[in-house]
Amino acid sequence: MSGRLVREKGPPLRWGKPPSERTTVELLEAGVINLDKPQGPTSHQVAAWVKDILNVDKVGHGGTLDPKVTGVLPVATGKATRALDLVLRSDKEYVCLMRLHRDKEEEIVKRAISRFVGDIYQMPPMRSAVKRQMRVRTVHSIQVLEMVGREVLFRVSCDAGTYIRTLCVDIGDALGVGAHMEDLRRTRSGNMGEEEAVTLPDLKDAFVFWKEGEEGWLRSIIKPLEVLMEPLPKIVVKGTAVDALCHGADLAVVGLLEVDEGVRPGDLVALMTEKGEGVGLATAVMGAVAMVESKEGVAANIERVFMERGSYPRMW
Repeated sequence: MSGRLVREKGPPLRWGKPPSERTTVELLEAGVINLDKPQGPTSHQVAAWVKDILNVDKVGHGGTLDPKVTGVLPVATGKATRALDLVLRSDKEYVCLMRLHRDKEEEIVKRAISRFVGDIYQMPPMRSAVKRQMRVRTVHSIQVLEMVGREVLFRVSCDAGTYIRTLCVDIGDALGVGAHMEDLRRTRSGNMGEEEAVTLPDLKDAFVFWKEGEEGWLRSIIKPLEVLMEPLPKIVVKGTAVDALCHGADLAVVGLLEVDEGVRPGDLVALMTEKGEGVGLATAVMGAVAMVESKEGVAANIERVFMERGSYPRMW
């Protein structure tokens, strides 16, 4: 993990609230749930059920899963839905059961599958919602977990937007026997893994417990929206600059306290307060070293704001 460069240390901050100290109601107004999608319903239907369970006005999901596919489905409530596209960009991990159409020796199958690690070309399926044009996706790793007869169970880590159904067909073509995807489970989406995923019945029970005065379970399920920003490089801004950013101002170097050392011009960065609150997203104009050494200039151009205006005092 890269370190962080410090431009200056700010005085003790009198404003703001660490995300961990938000009330349950505040989490419901802008929260993220790592949901374990069941087989059968669409992702849209699952999100609608979450909306009804939690009795909130707005819910969205990040990364559609087909009805037959199970596993990690990030669901956001309220204002956190503004940040859901960050999930769409993050890499994914799946466990897939592929069925070959004819017999093939296990070692030959493993060798063929290993050749799909790296950059691959894919054409989205006919029923896909996106435009059908050839695209490049990166497969980071494939591990064959088990092979019994014509059934091959494997784990794959890949870029967002990789079609596992198409991958199975391409592997079958490479083997010369044909293949199709039999079953699929998403085990990770970005930094959300299946180990922490919760079921719809768990969510319902936790909500009932909260209504009855026991909030611990629900608070452990609903995370603050900042979890969606965790994979991004960070810039920590002064408390005196926060409200200007909330009004759409770009971040000047004089409003900056710290920056992750790996930040380069053009990078998408998360703007954070000293207390760990997500202010918004910005595009870096300078590299990290220039941000801490320059006497003036714009460090990053604001792209999107998550924090409400007036959360910090107006100092401009």
